[in-house]
Parts: sequence; structure tokens; C-alpha cells
Amino acid sequence: MAYDVELADRLREILAGEPEVVEKPMFGGLAFMVAGHMAVSASRQGGLLLRVDPIQTDTLLVDPRADRFVMRGREMQGWLRIDIDAAATDDELTGWVEQGVGYARSLPPK
Repeated sequence: MAYDVELADRLREILAGEPEVVEKPMFGGLAFMVAGHMAVSASRQGGLLLRVDPIQTDTLLVDPRADRFVMRGREMQGWLRIDIDAAATDDELTGWVEQGVGYARSLPPK
């Protein structure tokens, strides 16, 4: 399955005012890089792939739409899959995007 183009367009709109944002195909989806770090992606599996502060992972998992991202059978600390679709409000989507962008900005630029 290809990534959700509508979701990617919504991410693009939310990130339009952010400096240093670059779109890049990644993991079969469309990633949005901030200062060289992946912040959020329209995932090929649907929803979002989100990079967050590893310390915040467990706190963010309280949301029923959030799950740990699993790669090759291993749960990745600081990476979440967010089950979000076109029915999500702009505020809901923006909240998740802000988590990813905030963490990406906290890292040294690449």
C-alpha cells in the first residue's frame, strides 16, 4: 500500500511555516525531515510514523491511536505508529506533528 496522499498534503500544510523542512521518500512513505532529522512521515502502512523523545514514548502510548513502531520484530524506543486518518481533526494531527517536530529540533542539525 502506498502512503495516504491526502494525509501527506495535510502534513505539508501543517509544516508549511516551519523552517528547514524537507520531504523525502523513506520506508515506502513520505517523510518530513526537520534540520536533517525525520520528524513525521505519512506511512505506507497508513497513519503516521512519528519520531519522539524516547523518554516520552510511554506517556504518548496512553493515546489508543499510538503504538510502538516495530522494525524487524524489534520495538523501537522513540518511534511511534499513529493510527490516524482523514477523519482526524486538524488539531489532533497538529498535536502529533508538533511532537515530532519538537523532538527533531532538539537534536543537533545534520
